[in-house]
Amino acid sequence: MFGLEDWGLIGLFLGNILAATVVPFSSDALYIAVLAATKMTWPCFFVATAGNWIGSLISFGMGWLGKLEWLEKWFKVKHETLEKQKRFVNKYGVWLALVAWVPVVGDVFAIALGFYKARPVPTALLLLVGKAGRFLVWTAIVGLF
Repeated sequence: MFGLEDWGLIGLFLGNILAATVVPFSSDALYIAVLAATKMTWPCFFVATAGNWIGSLISFGMGWLGKLEWLEKWFKVKHETLEKQKRFVNKYGVWLALVAWVPVVGDVFAIALGFYKARPVPTALLLLVGKAGRFLVWTAIVGLF
């Protein structure tokens, strides 16, 4: 976890921002480590949620700034694939933000919501709800409620 667990709440915050972007990193493992070490249930919950939410907003923003031509030219993504993804995002809309906490695909959902210009305010709110729900579940599993 890059030693971030040793930084306490600051490391938890920074790690959760990174983990919610395209950086391959486990926010769950970091959260559990800091929560178990500090036993500071609510501060850990709020800090992890805020960091992970901000990271998702960064991913959403990165998607918003993206251009179709870039994906086709630099990443060799076929136009048909992008159209299929667009139909998927249009079908589920901002509700995809609720599952942006899922490891690996969640970051892709946040970027896709931005790329396909999902409504920012509802997306941000649902990202927050999903992230908070994730850390509530981990807190219950670790048994610090």
